[in-house]
Amino acid sequence: MIPQQINKNITKGIENLNAKICFYIVIGIFIIANSIAIISNSYIICLIPIALIVLYVYFYSFDKIIYLIIFFTPLSVQLSNYLEESNIDISIPTEILLPGVFLIFILKLLIGERIDKKISQHPISILIYFYLGWMFITSLTSTMPIVSLKYFLARAWFIVTFYFLTVQILKSEKKIKLILWLYILPFSAVIIYTIIHHLEFGLFDQKASNFVMNPFYKDHTSYGAILAFYIPVIFAFLFQKGYKYHYKSFFIPLIMLFLVGLVLSYTRAAWLSVFFITGIFLILLFRIKLRTLLVFGLMIILFVLFNWEQLFIEVSRNKQDSSVDMVQHLKSVTNIRSDDSNLERINRWNSAFRMFEEKPLIGWGPGTYQFIYARFQLSKDKSLITTNAGDRGNAHSEYFGPLAEQGAFGSLTFILVAFYSLIVGFRVYRHAKSKDLRNLSLSLTLGIITYLLHSFLNNFLDTDKASAPFWGFIAILVAIDIYHKQGEVKQETLEQEKLKELPI
Repeated sequence: MIPQQINKNITKGIENLNAKICFYIVIGIFIIANSIAIISNSYIICLIPIALIVLYVYFYSFDKIIYLIIFFTPLSVQLSNYLEESNIDISIPTEILLPGVFLIFILKLLIGERIDKKISQHPISILIYFYLGWMFITSLTSTMPIVSLKYFLARAWFIVTFYFLTVQILKSEKKIKLILWLYILPFSAVIIYTIIHHLEFGLFDQKASNFVMNPFYKDHTSYGAILAFYIPVIFAFLFQKGYKYHYKSFFIPLIMLFLVGLVLSYTRAAWLSVFFITGIFLILLFRIKLRTLLVFGLMIILFVLFNWEQLFIEVSRNKQDSSVDMVQHLKSVTNIRSDDSNLERINRWNSAFRMFEEKPLIGWGPGTYQFIYARFQLSKDKSLITTNAGDRGNAHSEYFGPLAEQGAFGSLTFILVAFYSLIVGFRVYRHAKSKDLRNLSLSLTLGIITYLLHSFLNNFLDTDKASAPFWGFIAILVAIDIYHKQGEVKQETLEQEKLKELPI
């Protein structure tokens, strides 16, 4: 017995000694390599330890990589901003980490690991399969296959990371909140940076609002869309039971920061989307019946139909351009005579429709709109900011862009994913196992609605900035639907609880 114990101790000692020797050898090599790098002015080797840490996390703590990507998404910057005359337009560091996540996900599937059936067979997941499947098919039939396949891969690793892998790590309520805070906190730093930068040009300088969020966000529209995403979520956190008073005292200035950021973004679509979800919230708060809403909606439709000619004349007379004044800036939304932003957007939409008419079934290929739409522009549609080269971006619509690039079915698959996400959102709002989760699920649903409204006028799901909250919010709703629904509780009890509480 004693000799065996001695042998175990000797073996353990040798293993520890070997580990120490390996450790010191690695440290020694690293010191020598860094010395050579400093002498030769080649500092790239200094990134090796970071790369090794990232590789370790990829293989042994996969969820940490997802946390890291979400945290750095608001802080990521475009590489093209720092490389002159570069065609490489990727976000650093997120779009360096995302392909690795996607590759490991595929490898794990190939070696036999499977996604939880509750996730893989959820209706939203099935709709996403159709969404990505059709995108892949139209990439193969594309007029520019290389462009389309690159576009498909980028969309695929966004969805894999922010939806499929995120759902799997949200089995606890704490992790749901963590995922949200991992985006909110660094984004708050970006808002503070933007406001400080704005002060250099004058706080209410509307022209400055187009670029003061650089280099973190390309323009004020994408920045405003993300602000609208998270405002209802922070309001929901204010009413969460799980936070102590000293934490909640931090939420009020945080809400104010986001609201100030929204106002100073001068993003009309974001403003209108927040006003719209406020109306939805009030409907839920006062429990206005669906029948009343339908009657009210029918009255509005009839009013518009009977007064269409007069309303069109009034809209045509509107010459209000973008302005510092918030009311006038909102009024400029209907200016289709002199507002260049509105005119150019209509030009892009008309170009998309003409592209669709020529290829209605399979479209021109994902990601190809920006290279093709120029020849579909008509002189009557062009604005002062139109380029004949057609080199200034996409279709400015999450619905019309796929219509041109992937045909009718491409646009339909996105609409189905979006629509069913709202169904799931309102369902988990009614049946989540706690009041906190019900309120949070409502705020997430309202956040998604802001983007779905915004996406009539802009499209940002080809970027990490918007993909993280959009697919992430859907992932949280699915996680609540799968893992955090009310147990075997009588419907009458649920109805009684709903009567006692207010949403959010």
